[in-house]
Amino acid sequence: MKKDIIDQVAERRKLLYKMGGEDEVRAHHEQNKLTARERIELLFDEGSFVEIQPFMKKEGVETENVITGYGTVGGRPVCVFSQDHTLNAGRMGEYHALKIASIIEHAMKTGVPVLGFLDSEGLNGDIETFSSFGKIMRVSSLASGVIPQISIVAGKNRIPLLSDFIIMTKNGVMYNMEPSVIKAVTDESVTEEDIGGWEVSLKNGNCHIVADSDEDAIQAFKDMLDFLPLNNLDDSPIVENEDDPARTTPEIRDLIPDDPNKVYDMKKVISVVFDEGQFFETQSMYARSIVTGFARIDSRTAGIVANNPKFNAGCLDLNSCRKAARFVRFCDAFNIPIVTFVDVPGFFPGIQEEYGGILRSATKLFYSYSEATVPLITIVVRRGYGIAFAAMGSKYIGADIVYAYPSAEIELVDPATFVELEFSEKIANAENPNAERQKLIEDYRNRAGPWEAAKIGDIDDVIDPKYTRSRIVGALRFLETKRDKLPPKKHGNMPL
Repeated sequence: MKKDIIDQVAERRKLLYKMGGEDEVRAHHEQNKLTARERIELLFDEGSFVEIQPFMKKEGVETENVITGYGTVGGRPVCVFSQDHTLNAGRMGEYHALKIASIIEHAMKTGVPVLGFLDSEGLNGDIETFSSFGKIMRVSSLASGVIPQISIVAGKNRIPLLSDFIIMTKNGVMYNMEPSVIKAVTDESVTEEDIGGWEVSLKNGNCHIVADSDEDAIQAFKDMLDFLPLNNLDDSPIVENEDDPARTTPEIRDLIPDDPNKVYDMKKVISVVFDEGQFFETQSMYARSIVTGFARIDSRTAGIVANNPKFNAGCLDLNSCRKAARFVRFCDAFNIPIVTFVDVPGFFPGIQEEYGGILRSATKLFYSYSEATVPLITIVVRRGYGIAFAAMGSKYIGADIVYAYPSAEIELVDPATFVELEFSEKIANAENPNAERQKLIEDYRNRAGPWEAAKIGDIDDVIDPKYTRSRIVGALRFLETKRDKLPPKKHGNMPL
């Protein structure tokens, strides 16, 4: 083979590594951003990255402004695409889109997660780009539930993809419509940060995790990957540690106030129960009355869903129902058992909740738990009132094992509301209305304890909180061989 032909390979590769040129790379670095190739280099184990379709490009350009390939992260295979903002601001053209679609197809065929670094000003305006972008959306939709799809929004991104989880840097911006278009149509003056900066995206639920920098975002991805299986047929990795599965958790007794109206932080309960106190929370600033995230117990991954009385008393609302439902569906798709901690006084009342369709959102949560076939373990910590209790991984919708603490109150409505509805006249006629009201509330509260629910089988056992960890471990070991199948059907019709 002639040497000059071989030399052409090296020369063509040099063009790839030039990216947008020295000036563009320098400007990129001045924004405290890594380049597309630097992100890949930091992500993968040293020497493991293999680029795919490096020479695929549109006629008339030296190289496409997206890099695709595969490698290993902590020894586990991962596919990647990384948009190059130094070339034409990372704008997506026809071949750019086709490269992304192709790497997602590779990931799906080989059963490995795909990570996308999003850093693009948007689409080029030709019809071929739109058709190719449509292919990305179709391939990504088909990959949903087959492989984990995660994105890091590392710059501007007007086209959020169908990711399971979105990690956003503080350089990231994510929105649908340009501020100039909003101004022209509505006469509202906004900035990109106003409608899609990291603070907005964290609070509205568009992103799951915010990182200070590209480096921190990549580390967050690595931390998350340690909890996840490679695909829907794989098991989550076992990460050995020194935490005794039989360790008792007496601290929980002091964390739960005796007064059911006093707040506490459910995340502290979670940290006590799971291996080495580690909890990888998702969407921490969105719908804060619900906590979701990953932890390990007995060295294995579990998905956590929990009411948090620290916010809105732990009530379910529009956003918390959606947040929990989507997380439950992800865990179920990827064989991750779900542990639910319940302390819910009901649905959050309000006109805006009704206008927003709280009934539909609540049904999403019912639907997600009801179709889940992974092991479902529920701990009723304190309040379990009404339909909201039923929605939180109860026996009624498929939980395998339900435990309750002695402090649990399980009834149709909370004691104060019940007393006001049923005994308002008796209270009004009492010699001391406040004392009468309190007595009736206490009587109802005693009736609402866990024993009636245990008597009819709505819970499996009433346990001392100090045995929470060992009971969950035992239940998960018992349910490891669980086999549950949904009725044959093309798919259900979730109330979207």
